[in-house]
Amino acid sequence: MTKGKLKPVLPSLREKKRYLVYEVVSDKKIMDFRSVNDAIVNASLDFRGISGTAKAGIINLENKWSNEMQKGILKTSHRQVDNLRASLNFVKEIDGNEAIVKSVGISGILKKAENKFMKN
Repeated sequence: MTKGKLKPVLPSLREKKRYLVYEVVSDKKIMDFRSVNDAIVNASLDFRGISGTAKAGIINLENKWSNEMQKGILKTSHRQVDNLRASLNFVKEIDGNEAIVKSVGISGILKKAENKFMKN
């Protein structure tokens, strides 16, 4: 048995991804990305459980969080977009402040999501 490199996964077999742009609405600005991320993940865990959250493969892109606009981008599986949008409704507070997280838009391309939905 020889050791070698694993073959890369063919593009047709890779899981398709979607980028969901979200906005945090609250009285005070949320400056801490970690607290936003924790609130979203905990809401997903409450709504879908551990298995459902794992299937969704939610990744909150830290370098795409905007403190000024209170917007960010989540990366998820294309089959779990509706479940992710539903779980965002369960966010009630972030960092002790009442807040809601609303979905702004969805795209299959990160650059398009930034250009179309992250602008004012």
